[in-house]
Amino acid sequence: MPDNARNPKVRSLTVIDVVDETPDAKSIVFGIPPAERDRFTYQPGQFLTLRIPSERTGSVARCYSLASSPATDDNLIVTVKRTADGYGSNWLCDNVAPGTVLDVLPPSGHFTPTSLDTDMLLFAGGSGITPIFSILRSALTNGRARITLLYANRDERSVIFAERLRELAEKYPDRLTVLHWLESLQGHPQPGVVRALAAQHQQRHAFICGPGPFMRAVSDTLAAAGMAHERIHMEIYSSLSGNPFDDEAAPVATAEADTPTVPATIELDGDVHQIDWPVTVPLVDALLARGIEAPYMCRDGECGACQATVTCGAVRMLRNDLLGEDDVADGYVLTCQAVPDGDSEIHIAY
Repeated sequence: MPDNARNPKVRSLTVIDVVDETPDAKSIVFGIPPAERDRFTYQPGQFLTLRIPSERTGSVARCYSLASSPATDDNLIVTVKRTADGYGSNWLCDNVAPGTVLDVLPPSGHFTPTSLDTDMLLFAGGSGITPIFSILRSALTNGRARITLLYANRDERSVIFAERLRELAEKYPDRLTVLHWLESLQGHPQPGVVRALAAQHQQRHAFICGPGPFMRAVSDTLAAAGMAHERIHMEIYSSLSGNPFDDEAAPVATAEADTPTVPATIELDGDVHQIDWPVTVPLVDALLARGIEAPYMCRDGECGACQATVTCGAVRMLRNDLLGEDDVADGYVLTCQAVPDGDSEIHIAY
């Protein structure tokens, strides 16, 4: 493995177990050293980024959602399903065993509920069950939410966590309803099923994860059925073009001495920072240059780890291939790509 010294965020974790979930999916269990517990605190629905060896490039970075729940699990668990042309998934399924050591970045991502007490509609397609499973178990254990899960798969052999979902539905009969949809028997999920769920549960928050066409179909159907945009949450996957494990090779952007600045208030991890933000410098770089540990991973606008909300003022993004128009309209911004737009004071909350 390459030297971790280039990126101080990188940690090496040891695999302590590998569980066969289905013929083409495995759960990889990482032990967490006691000294690193705080670094690996996470929210249900977040993901881990793994460094995977590659003969061609030395290594590649791949993001995998955490199936573990911070409410019930002492270890970190990612569940990986093979894809036909997926280098990372096939390498992990073929090579990882107890004792394997992999480099990882701390948990990240915004596909997380703000409250475990708010009732939810969960939609999962295939391996998209991974973050959904984390959210579901966390809410059942540490919250009061009532949950309906629609889980679509190719066939019965493809259902990840089938037995554990059955056990949870039996344990929480008044709070959890699990609806399985098998393409081999029922074809693709029909809009009428999603519309019916939306009609019954208009005030719930919906979380959707799975293949792109599945997520778009569910999201569009929920919106057409009248569910408010702010109640619909999708896990957006994006292939990383760069390697965040080599992040320190990319220097922090700085501004010329005479570059205009805009006053900005940044809320981060319970602290409030007042900065003069150079109009040519992305916010993540502006914060890092001041010694403020802003959340980020790729710094290319590809992963969403740096997402925040603009609550006052205006910014523009140098690049945005991740956030939809509705997200931008709601104030969401990728802070590794955000620069001031105008000279009015800006307020951003992480």
